[in-house]
Amino acid sequence: NTSSVKEFILLGLSGNQVAQKIYFVMFLLFYMIIVAGNLLIVITIISSQQLNSPLYFFLCYLSFVDICYSSVTAPKMITDFLMENKTISFEGCVVQLFGGHFFGCTEIFLLTVMAYDRYVAICKPLHYTTLVTRHACGLMVMGSWVGAFVHAILQTLLIALLPFCGPNKIDHFFCDVRPLLHLACSDTRAVAIALVANSEVISLSCFFILVVSYAVILVSLRGQTSAGWQKVISTCGSHITVVILFFGPCIFVYIRPSSDLLEDKNMAVFYTIITPMLNPFIYTLRNEEMKSTMRKLWR
Repeated sequence: NTSSVKEFILLGLSGNQVAQKIYFVMFLLFYMIIVAGNLLIVITIISSQQLNSPLYFFLCYLSFVDICYSSVTAPKMITDFLMENKTISFEGCVVQLFGGHFFGCTEIFLLTVMAYDRYVAICKPLHYTTLVTRHACGLMVMGSWVGAFVHAILQTLLIALLPFCGPNKIDHFFCDVRPLLHLACSDTRAVAIALVANSEVISLSCFFILVVSYAVILVSLRGQTSAGWQKVISTCGSHITVVILFFGPCIFVYIRPSSDLLEDKNMAVFYTIITPMLNPFIYTLRNEEMKSTMRKLWR
């Protein structure tokens, strides 16, 4: 493209030196929890003979994606807290943009697939083994990767082909669509509409599938005993919690036609750091099977 800008300056979460040192310790701890917690889930599921159901197959991939998703932004953000010059090359910015949308969109698709798995398990238990086979699970995971790749390529190309001729200061802690649109030195209205439309189609369609899946589950449980309700809550509660924590900030940031960059930056902390950090706790503390298998693995 015709950009004269060869690197960008990331302004980060704060310009205060004291706050940056506090953030460094805090986010380094968060990132270590993300990697250790999600890696523990992956190792537990892979090494266990008991956790071979489709639910744990999807959870294994979700934990792997959480590690990758946070690793796109967290290491750079953490090191920048100690750096005076928080620069990132144009190419590095494009790679970070692609990685963020690729792994973020993969997580959206995986959460949707997991909702379908719970719907079949609860509403069509007699057909579960024929509908959710190992082959079908593999195809759904592969479809999630391919769909996310197409989305990320589209988002990245539309941004990378824009001309950037200064200023080069990004009011964010990583390279994302909206901050870069603000820096482009051309009319970006058509590109912005295309990017928002693409994000809206994916986010809202997946969210609609999730809502419908759980609405049908709730309707099918009418007349069930309290024991039946408790069983469903124990199996679906963790997934619903993660969906709310991840989809809420994502929808808030990416499908609005215009936005406050400061609000976007604060919200981005939730879906890039906080949610991946909480996922291991949410999926293990409420799951007796996972806790039992982890205890056996430690012994």
